[in-house]
Amino acid sequence: MVKCIFMYGELTDKKTIEKVRQTFDNYESNCFEVLLYKKNRSPVWLYMQVAPIRNENDKVVLFLCTFKDITVFKQPIEDETTKGWTKFARLTRALTNSRGTLQQLAPLNKNEVSHKHSRLAEALQLGSDILPQYKQEAPKTPPHIILHYCTFKTTWDWVILILTFYTAIMVPYNVSFKTKQNNLAWLVVDSVVDVIFLVDIVLNFHTTFVGPGGEVISDPKLIRMNYLKTWFVIDLLSCLPYDIINAFENVDEGLSSLFSSLKVVRLLRLGRVARKLDHYLEYGAAVLVLLVCVFGLVAHWLACIWYSIGDYEVIDEATNTIKTDSWLYQLATSIGRPYRYNASGSGQWEGGPSKDTLYISSLYFTMTSLTTIGFGNIAPTTDGEKIFSVAMMMVGCKCYLQIGWAQAG
Repeated sequence: MVKCIFMYGELTDKKTIEKVRQTFDNYESNCFEVLLYKKNRSPVWLYMQVAPIRNENDKVVLFLCTFKDITVFKQPIEDETTKGWTKFARLTRALTNSRGTLQQLAPLNKNEVSHKHSRLAEALQLGSDILPQYKQEAPKTPPHIILHYCTFKTTWDWVILILTFYTAIMVPYNVSFKTKQNNLAWLVVDSVVDVIFLVDIVLNFHTTFVGPGGEVISDPKLIRMNYLKTWFVIDLLSCLPYDIINAFENVDEGLSSLFSSLKVVRLLRLGRVARKLDHYLEYGAAVLVLLVCVFGLVAHWLACIWYSIGDYEVIDEATNTIKTDSWLYQLATSIGRPYRYNASGSGQWEGGPSKDTLYISSLYFTMTSLTTIGFGNIAPTTDGEKIFSVAMMMVGCKCYLQIGWAQAG
């Protein structure tokens, strides 16, 4: 059925029939001019295009066949109804039957003749604009252009995805806890991540993308314009070496805080991760794993915000006194590491819990709040902490509703 055997007739070329058969047997893409017969046994010339459709494993799952009537461009066919007719009479009948086609071929004005391909030119040239907009064989691209679905680019996208999750965890922590990357090992790791993000920008300027009609765009100019209009600014801000700048001790504190805050822009790359993981949502186990990861990531972000609120409110800048109702002060007192004022030295408040203890305590509070099983040993006391706790409970309700909808679906 797929080889159109039922449309063959006595005048169908045998060599063309054999080419069609070999095309399907060898899973190839090809095109033919073939004489076929309608249900009433009237002959018609068709331009036939065969395109194998492949899945993610590069296996042909079906064929897409397109047909274009080119009878008007062929020598009129002599059948039983036209025997004895002159060639001129047969041509007149063919043109009369294809009047609608001729009307489509006729340009509306002279400008369209010079700026737009005619239907006749399309039928004779059979250019790429006639081909169906599906991923078929690997399209021809310039040497420096990478196909967005090739093995290398797919592997590279997974590396970028993992590094994006890494930045989604480390950036809020570094910004909230104001950590200077004095540890050489972490500084090297973060610098390598920045370099990889920079290389990703270069690759994106040379990677094909899918156009609005489903076609693969491989034109270098269009690729650059599309990337500049979409993710370039975010990717550029994501790869700047903020950690190296903050590592210098002589950097102004205000400038250092600005660079630390700009690192939060990297979290916008999670939008690309969401698109990457979208096709996994049809699997129940994958959905559960993703929801757990998202829940943990949200709890991590909220823990960093919770600590930032406590760190901002624990010391009254106006009077340079410590607020005893802050959760940080109460935590420091409960674990025996209270804050103390260094009057003889720096003239600032020192001591308090370590950063590890502060982060674990913050994460503990956000987890118990999101899961609505808070024990009260860490509780909001100031107005800012209470407002944030209300917002966090609303986020927890949203997470539970999302999980419920996922399970129902």
